[in-house]
Amino acid sequence: MAESAHILPGLRLRSHRFQLPLDYARSDGETIEVFAREVWAPDREGQQLPWLVFFQGGPGFGAPRPMGPNGWIGRAVRDFRVLLLDQRGCGLSSPMTAQTLAALGDAQRQAAWLSHFRADNIVRDAEAIRRQLIGDEPWSVLGQSFGGFCAMNYLSSAPEGLREVLITGGIPPLTRTTDDIYRATYPRVRAKNLRYYARYPEDRQRVRDIVAHLLDHEVTMPRGGRLTPERFLQLGIAFGASDGFEAVHYLLEEAFVDIGGARHLNANFLLGIEEAQAFDSHPIYALLHEACYTQGEASAWSAGRLRDSMPGFALPRTAAQALASDEPILFTGEMIYPWMFEQYPGLIALRGAAEALAAKTDWPALYDVQRLRRNRVPVAAAVYYDDMYVHREFSEETAAIVPNMRLWVTNEHEHNGLRADGEKIFERLLRRVRDEA
Repeated sequence: MAESAHILPGLRLRSHRFQLPLDYARSDGETIEVFAREVWAPDREGQQLPWLVFFQGGPGFGAPRPMGPNGWIGRAVRDFRVLLLDQRGCGLSSPMTAQTLAALGDAQRQAAWLSHFRADNIVRDAEAIRRQLIGDEPWSVLGQSFGGFCAMNYLSSAPEGLREVLITGGIPPLTRTTDDIYRATYPRVRAKNLRYYARYPEDRQRVRDIVAHLLDHEVTMPRGGRLTPERFLQLGIAFGASDGFEAVHYLLEEAFVDIGGARHLNANFLLGIEEAQAFDSHPIYALLHEACYTQGEASAWSAGRLRDSMPGFALPRTAAQALASDEPILFTGEMIYPWMFEQYPGLIALRGAAEALAAKTDWPALYDVQRLRRNRVPVAAAVYYDDMYVHREFSEETAAIVPNMRLWVTNEHEHNGLRADGEKIFERLLRRVRDEA
């Protein structure tokens, strides 16, 4: 259902809201609302352009909110009518927050509800929306990061709905276990840490000082909760972006302030950490991150179970140990840990649901590998050579199974390439998927 239209300089926007099943196995059961924003160029008004639907990274984040005809959106509207899909539970699509989840009832009810918010049902939503908007006509897909996981599910579940697929930093492993993912991820995060400390060697001592201070002091965050060493070290999730090293370094520069001859953590430093960590406001990311990979298995807190066995990632237990270490203290990356549901105020009430999801063993398969082996839909994908979040070798492993997929493996960009240099990347993939380059 079209709701409202807006005019921006260089863009036209129209909002849509769709009432769709929570569980597609029970089409007469509970429903959710899914929001999508249609975007087109003013000089294409009235033209019958093909559609491109965008799957956002995450999970748990809404689609981009256009500010003008720039980046990949500005390039895409030259050829397409773009649909920015707020994936179920995100943005304006029946948002799942601590507030709305609490209204569902107990932890088991919350977990049962959330089990319908993975890539498979996001794709079912997209197919239902496609049929409502354009009937049997196929459309194109652009998937960034987790959005690429959705695109691969689409290829294996409803390829008849697809004209062509573009993926940036998001070719998933098809059969790897969750433990396989994190055994590969920790060494990549370690490598990023070493590159960070090579660029900013003075931060070795800064990090030791901060961790030692946190081990010796109770530090309350501005919005509640305690800053612990493990929470502080989650700043390393930024290391997979092209500007991530700088974002962390400049924050660390102002970590301490002298008050009356005593050293304290700077209030602005603490605010900066809160701004950098979106777990409180986007709980789906924490609740379903490991479930992005699980198929017929329980994740059982995979990243947490494996951490101490990964070289360099064990935390010092005392301030003296932190200060005496000859080795750098390593930041963590895109990992979810059970302690987060004790330390982040917005996640505390969701601990029971998180435990139930981590213990769930009957997750359905996300990919039909045999169907993917027969793929005929053209696919072009950017694979970032040094990607910290999506393991390059696993992406290449999948690409070797799926025919009609053209890879662009590059170290020119990090995982945030579509945001940082979207026009260039979109243009290159579009030419590649159409055999023009």
